[in-house]
Amino acid sequence: MNKLAKIGASALCGSLAAVASASAGELSVTGGSTATWSSNSGTKNGNPIGLASAISFTGSGELDNGTTFAMTLAHGDQQVYSGGEIVMTTPSFGTIAIDQSGGGIDRFDDMMPTAWEEVDGTSLGTGLVSVKGVSGSNHIEWGLPSTMLPEGMSAHIAWSPRVSGGYINDKSTGSTGTDGVGGGWDIALSHNAMVDGLNVFAGYSAIDWENGLYKSKKKAHVYGVTYAVGGVTVGYQQSKEMHNPISTALTESYENSAYGISFAVNDDLSLSYAKHQSEKNTVGGTQVELDNKSLQAAYTMGGATISAAMTDADNAKYSSGSNTEATTVALSLAF
Repeated sequence: MNKLAKIGASALCGSLAAVASASAGELSVTGGSTATWSSNSGTKNGNPIGLASAISFTGSGELDNGTTFAMTLAHGDQQVYSGGEIVMTTPSFGTIAIDQSGGGIDRFDDMMPTAWEEVDGTSLGTGLVSVKGVSGSNHIEWGLPSTMLPEGMSAHIAWSPRVSGGYINDKSTGSTGTDGVGGGWDIALSHNAMVDGLNVFAGYSAIDWENGLYKSKKKAHVYGVTYAVGGVTVGYQQSKEMHNPISTALTESYENSAYGISFAVNDDLSLSYAKHQSEKNTVGGTQVELDNKSLQAAYTMGGATISAAMTDADNAKYSSGSNTEATTVALSLAF
């Protein structure tokens, strides 16, 4: 082999080694699919058959210093992916996530126990406004390491430079701020080691306004508790989102309260009842209370689950006198 060939062979081996090192992680796929039949009263129904995918792609790997990384991409319906995140887990500094799939205080928007879905997660479009924080846009979240916290506690701090524009693709920028929403941050805390089965949680959010329609920051808080004993889990929570506007025509706040109870009859059958109330207040003193209730059941047979929900909403979408009911039945398959 001449010198040129040796140089070429060495370069090729080096390139292959670099590729192998760069591809040291792995990608896994899990998923399922759900078919639903929905019947809503008080509205003109179209085709009642719905279909959703539930496919998750998870990539993972490890750096030389022991830091692990993971990418998750979730495809939750028939149109577009529903969320994604990149998470770096360090040996001593906790986790750092670039997130498009929730986070911040959004993880506590509805913590009530259910057999299947949140109260406003069935086919009935209730229009419920709950705490969201910075999760409506791309954000960075730090999960503190357990070594910095008391046993059983978790803490997350999320930040977004502009809480608007939705989720953004790479090499793109979001809203220019015409909606008046600036940057913001959330803090979310939970603790599950005080009493067996007891979990307490709380969160706070502050987001800047950048127009003349509001007096100060958009603020939100949430707190609540769940308790599980035997096959029964109960929960209660409260939350409030404050907009602080100067115009009487604008919404001042949403004040929410929720409770729920679930019962695991056996390994296959679960039942639940939950209620979520939300009061919309304007500067001028107008109040409308949205009242959501849902009775649910879920039965699992191997990789298949049949779920059903009877849901009703008084003053749906914060419109006085708009009372609707819905029955939703779902078949979910896991693979």
